Amino acid sequence: MNDGDTFDQFLTTEVASRVHDEESSTDFEAHLRGLASTGFQQESLQAMLDAAPEEERDWAIGEALAEVHLSQEHDVKWPWNSERDKRTPMASLPGADLVGLTEDKDGALLALGEVKCSSEADNPPQVMHGRSGMTNQLDKLADDLSLLHTLLRWLFPRCKGTPHEPDFDHAVKRLLDSGNKAIVLFGILIRDTEPNPKDLSSRGSNLADRLEMPTACRLKALHLPCSIISLPTRIKGGES
Repeated sequence: MNDGDTFDQFLTTEVASRVHDEESSTDFEAHLRGLASTGFQQESLQAMLDAAPEEERDWAIGEALAEVHLSQEHDVKWPWNSERDKRTPMASLPGADLVGLTEDKDGALLALGEVKCSSEADNPPQVMHGRSGMTNQLDKLADDLSLLHTLLRWLFPRCKGTPHEPDFDHAVKRLLDSGNKAIVLFGILIRDTEPNPKDLSSRGSNLADRLEMPTACRLKALHLPCSIISLPTRIKGGES
Protein backbone atom coordinates (compact mmCIF):
# COMPACT_ATOMS: atom_id res chain seq x y z
CA MET A 1 0.00 0.00 0.00
CA ASN A 2 1.30 3.44 -0.93
CA ASP A 3 1.08 6.48 1.29
CA GLY A 4 -0.96 9.45 0.16
CA ASP A 5 -4.53 10.69 -0.09
CA THR A 6 -5.92 7.35 -1.28
CA PHE A 7 -4.44 5.47 1.66
CA ASP A 8 -5.55 8.18 4.11
CA GLN A 9 -9.10 8.02 2.77
CA PHE A 10 -9.06 4.22 2.94
CA LEU A 11 -8.18 4.37 6.65
CA THR A 12 -10.42 7.26 7.70
CA THR A 13 -13.51 6.03 5.83
CA GLU A 14 -13.80 2.29 5.14
CA VAL A 15 -11.47 1.05 7.89
CA ALA A 16 -12.67 3.54 10.51
CA SER A 17 -16.28 2.71 9.71
CA ARG A 18 -15.57 -0.99 10.22
CA VAL A 19 -13.66 -0.40 13.45
CA HIS A 20 -16.37 1.75 14.99
CA ASP A 21 -19.29 -0.19 13.46
CA GLU A 22 -20.73 3.14 12.32
CA GLU A 23 -23.88 1.72 10.73
CA SER A 24 -24.99 0.06 13.95
CA SER A 25 -23.79 2.97 16.08
CA THR A 26 -25.84 5.48 14.07
CA ASP A 27 -29.02 3.39 14.42
CA PHE A 28 -28.36 2.89 18.14
CA GLU A 29 -27.81 6.59 18.80
CA ALA A 30 -30.88 7.62 16.79
CA HIS A 31 -33.06 5.15 18.69
CA LEU A 32 -31.84 6.35 22.09
CA ARG A 33 -32.30 9.99 21.15
CA GLY A 34 -35.90 9.16 20.30
CA LEU A 35 -36.35 7.87 23.86
CA ALA A 36 -34.82 10.93 25.55
CA SER A 37 -37.82 13.27 25.77
CA THR A 38 -36.79 15.62 28.57
CA GLY A 39 -33.84 17.95 28.82
CA PHE A 40 -32.37 15.97 31.70
CA GLN A 41 -32.69 12.70 29.76
CA GLN A 42 -30.99 14.28 26.76
CA GLU A 43 -28.13 15.52 28.94
CA SER A 44 -27.76 12.06 30.52
CA LEU A 45 -27.75 10.42 27.10
CA GLN A 46 -25.17 12.83 25.71
CA ALA A 47 -22.90 12.17 28.69
CA MET A 48 -23.12 8.44 28.03
CA LEU A 49 -22.51 8.83 24.28
CA ASP A 50 -19.51 11.06 24.92
CA ALA A 51 -18.06 8.37 27.19
CA ALA A 52 -18.16 5.67 24.50
CA PRO A 53 -14.74 3.96 24.36
CA GLU A 54 -12.74 4.28 21.16
CA GLU A 55 -10.84 1.35 19.72
CA GLU A 56 -7.15 2.11 20.15
CA ARG A 57 -5.61 -1.33 19.77
CA ASP A 58 -3.53 -1.48 16.59
CA TRP A 59 -4.20 -5.21 16.10
CA ALA A 60 -7.98 -4.64 16.14
CA ILE A 61 -7.57 -1.93 13.51
CA GLY A 62 -5.43 -4.38 11.58
CA GLU A 63 -8.31 -6.87 11.60
CA ALA A 64 -10.69 -4.21 10.30
CA LEU A 65 -8.20 -3.29 7.59
CA ALA A 66 -7.97 -6.95 6.54
CA GLU A 67 -11.77 -7.25 6.42
CA VAL A 68 -12.12 -4.20 4.20
CA HIS A 69 -9.34 -5.44 1.92
CA LEU A 70 -10.95 -8.87 1.56
CA SER A 71 -14.33 -7.26 0.86
CA GLN A 72 -12.87 -5.11 -1.90
CA GLU A 73 -10.40 -7.55 -3.45
CA HIS A 74 -12.04 -10.95 -2.88
CA ASP A 75 -15.73 -10.10 -2.50
CA VAL A 76 -15.91 -11.59 1.01
CA LYS A 77 -19.10 -10.61 2.82
CA TRP A 78 -19.31 -10.12 6.57
CA PRO A 79 -22.92 -10.77 7.73
CA TRP A 80 -22.10 -9.25 11.10
CA ASN A 81 -19.54 -6.85 12.46
CA SER A 82 -17.78 -8.67 15.30
CA GLU A 83 -17.45 -5.34 17.12
CA ARG A 84 -21.13 -5.70 18.04
CA ASP A 85 -20.35 -8.81 20.08
CA LYS A 86 -17.81 -7.08 22.29
CA ARG A 87 -19.64 -6.57 25.56
CA THR A 88 -16.36 -5.39 27.06
CA PRO A 89 -13.42 -3.75 25.27
CA MET A 90 -11.30 -6.88 25.63
CA ALA A 91 -13.90 -9.38 24.42
CA SER A 92 -13.50 -11.15 21.08
CA LEU A 93 -14.89 -14.03 19.09
CA PRO A 94 -13.02 -17.19 20.08
CA GLY A 95 -11.59 -19.37 17.35
CA ALA A 96 -11.19 -17.08 14.33
CA ASP A 97 -10.49 -13.46 13.54
CA LEU A 98 -12.51 -13.51 10.32
CA VAL A 99 -15.86 -15.22 9.78
CA GLY A 100 -17.78 -14.52 6.59
CA LEU A 101 -19.03 -15.80 3.27
CA THR A 102 -17.49 -15.76 -0.19
CA GLU A 103 -18.31 -17.49 -3.44
CA ASP A 104 -16.91 -19.15 -6.52
CA LYS A 105 -18.50 -20.38 -9.74
CA ASP A 106 -20.52 -22.94 -7.74
CA GLY A 107 -21.94 -20.47 -5.24
CA ALA A 108 -21.38 -19.48 -1.63
CA LEU A 109 -18.62 -20.81 0.62
CA LEU A 110 -17.70 -20.30 4.24
CA ALA A 111 -14.72 -17.93 4.61
CA LEU A 112 -12.57 -18.11 7.74
CA GLY A 113 -9.32 -16.44 8.50
CA GLU A 114 -6.63 -15.13 10.79
CA VAL A 115 -4.99 -11.73 10.91
CA LYS A 116 -1.54 -11.06 12.37
CA CYS A 117 0.27 -7.74 12.72
CA SER A 118 4.05 -7.60 13.08
CA SER A 119 6.83 -5.01 12.99
CA GLU A 120 9.45 -7.66 13.73
CA ALA A 121 12.56 -7.61 11.55
CA ASP A 122 12.77 -11.40 11.23
CA ASN A 123 11.32 -13.13 8.15
CA PRO A 124 9.00 -14.81 8.87
CA PRO A 125 8.03 -13.04 12.09
CA GLN A 126 7.17 -14.97 15.26
CA VAL A 127 3.43 -14.45 14.73
CA MET A 128 3.62 -17.08 11.97
CA HIS A 129 5.00 -19.78 14.31
CA GLY A 130 3.91 -21.79 17.35
CA ARG A 131 0.54 -22.70 18.85
CA SER A 132 -0.80 -19.16 18.52
CA GLY A 133 0.84 -18.58 15.14
CA MET A 134 -1.07 -18.10 11.93
CA THR A 135 -0.11 -21.44 10.41
CA ASN A 136 -1.35 -23.51 13.34
CA GLN A 137 -4.53 -21.47 13.66
CA LEU A 138 -5.40 -21.87 9.97
CA ASP A 139 -4.70 -25.59 10.26
CA LYS A 140 -7.14 -25.79 13.19
CA LEU A 141 -9.82 -23.90 11.27
CA ALA A 142 -9.56 -26.55 8.56
CA ASP A 143 -9.58 -29.62 10.81
CA ASP A 144 -11.17 -28.87 14.19
CA LEU A 145 -14.85 -29.82 13.86
CA SER A 146 -15.63 -28.51 17.35
CA LEU A 147 -14.27 -25.11 16.37
CA LEU A 148 -16.13 -25.23 13.06
CA HIS A 149 -19.36 -25.99 14.92
CA THR A 150 -18.79 -23.02 17.25
CA LEU A 151 -18.20 -20.63 14.34
CA LEU A 152 -21.22 -21.83 12.36
CA ARG A 153 -23.39 -21.57 15.46
CA TRP A 154 -22.12 -18.00 15.92
CA LEU A 155 -22.76 -17.12 12.27
CA PHE A 156 -26.22 -18.71 11.95
CA PRO A 157 -28.31 -16.17 13.96
CA ARG A 158 -26.46 -13.34 12.20
CA CYS A 159 -27.62 -14.68 8.83
CA LYS A 160 -31.07 -15.99 9.79
CA GLY A 161 -33.82 -13.80 8.38
CA THR A 162 -31.37 -11.60 6.46
CA PRO A 163 -30.35 -11.47 2.79
CA HIS A 164 -27.32 -13.58 3.79
CA GLU A 165 -29.42 -16.62 4.80
CA PRO A 166 -29.53 -18.27 1.33
CA ASP A 167 -25.74 -17.97 1.03
CA PHE A 168 -25.28 -19.38 4.53
CA ASP A 169 -27.49 -22.37 3.67
CA HIS A 170 -25.69 -22.98 0.38
CA ALA A 171 -22.28 -22.74 2.05
CA VAL A 172 -23.28 -25.26 4.73
CA LYS A 173 -24.65 -27.71 2.14
CA ARG A 174 -21.37 -27.52 0.21
CA LEU A 175 -19.47 -28.00 3.46
CA LEU A 176 -21.42 -31.13 4.34
CA ASP A 177 -21.25 -32.54 0.78
CA SER A 178 -17.46 -32.23 0.92
CA GLY A 179 -16.99 -34.00 4.25
CA ASN A 180 -16.52 -30.64 6.02
CA LYS A 181 -13.70 -29.53 3.71
CA ALA A 182 -15.29 -26.87 1.46
CA ILE A 183 -13.91 -23.79 3.23
CA VAL A 184 -11.90 -20.81 2.01
CA LEU A 185 -9.16 -19.84 4.46
CA PHE A 186 -7.42 -16.47 4.51
CA GLY A 187 -4.24 -15.64 6.37
CA ILE A 188 -3.53 -11.92 6.37
CA LEU A 189 -0.16 -10.70 7.64
CA ILE A 190 0.01 -6.94 8.18
CA ARG A 191 3.53 -5.55 8.06
CA ASP A 192 5.29 -2.19 8.25
CA THR A 193 8.59 -3.65 7.05
CA GLU A 194 10.13 -4.16 3.62
CA PRO A 195 8.37 -6.91 1.64
CA ASN A 196 10.09 -10.28 1.86
CA PRO A 197 8.78 -13.53 0.30
CA LYS A 198 10.15 -15.47 3.27
CA ASP A 199 7.32 -14.07 5.42
CA LEU A 200 4.85 -16.41 3.72
CA SER A 201 6.67 -18.90 1.49
CA SER A 202 7.63 -21.58 4.03
CA ARG A 203 4.32 -21.29 5.89
CA GLY A 204 2.42 -21.52 2.60
CA SER A 205 4.31 -24.67 1.61
CA ASN A 206 3.62 -26.17 5.03
CA LEU A 207 -0.11 -25.53 4.75
CA ALA A 208 -0.23 -26.79 1.16
CA ASP A 209 1.12 -30.13 2.34
CA ARG A 210 -1.44 -30.44 5.14
CA LEU A 211 -4.70 -29.03 3.80
CA GLU A 212 -7.02 -31.29 1.81
CA MET A 213 -9.06 -30.36 -1.23
CA PRO A 214 -11.52 -28.73 -1.63
CA THR A 215 -10.23 -26.53 1.21
CA ALA A 216 -8.63 -23.44 -0.32
CA CYS A 217 -6.16 -21.15 1.42
CA ARG A 218 -4.70 -17.80 0.47
CA LEU A 219 -1.93 -16.10 2.43
CA LYS A 220 -1.44 -12.38 1.85
CA ALA A 221 0.94 -9.81 3.25
CA LEU A 222 -0.34 -6.24 3.38
CA HIS A 223 2.57 -3.82 3.69
CA LEU A 224 1.69 -0.47 5.20
CA PRO A 225 3.32 2.86 4.39
CA CYS A 226 3.09 3.75 8.10
CA SER A 227 3.96 2.05 11.35
CA ILE A 228 1.44 -0.40 12.78
CA ILE A 229 1.46 1.43 16.12
CA SER A 230 0.35 4.60 14.33
CA LEU A 231 -2.87 3.04 12.99
CA PRO A 232 -5.08 4.32 15.87
CA THR A 233 -3.90 7.84 15.04
CA ARG A 234 -4.11 7.43 11.28
CA ILE A 235 -7.74 6.26 11.23
CA LYS A 236 -8.63 9.53 12.99
CA GLY A 237 -6.92 11.51 10.25
CA GLY A 238 -3.69 12.12 12.16
CA GLU A 239 -0.12 11.71 10.96
CA SER A 240 2.08 8.73 11.74
